[in-house]
Amino acid sequence: SDDRDLWHKRVGYVALPQADQVYVRVTFGFDSAALAETQKPALRQLCRAMDEEGVRLFRIIGHTDAAGGDAYNQQLSVLRAEEVARFFVEDCGIAPARLEAIGVGKRHPFDAADPYAAENRRVEFQAIS
Repeated sequence: SDDRDLWHKRVGYVALPQADQVYVRVTFGFDSAALAETQKPALRQLCRAMDEEGVRLFRIIGHTDAAGGDAYNQQLSVLRAEEVARFFVEDCGIAPARLEAIGVGKRHPFDAADPYAAENRRVEFQAIS
């Protein structure tokens, strides 16, 4: 078992209305799960907020745009969530048991009017407890 098994769990996902989310924009390049250096400052800020607010369980939800097939996008969305979880563990010292990394593929676009838009390639966050 590798470290990914510690934070990758099969859980249900409920899309919250955008107005009800704390949205930290973490985006990805086309067909990529690599975390760009430009995205890391926002993630470090989120790490500090997790500790300050005492969040015990944090869900990381990976998304894709509509390009590509369902199975491919599902896997890519999981890889994006896992990359952010890896960052939280390795760079911020967050315990893996505090993280759930899931992917929902292309099913919940941020910009539903343009399912191929770059802003749909993202991760979202939910504080679970």
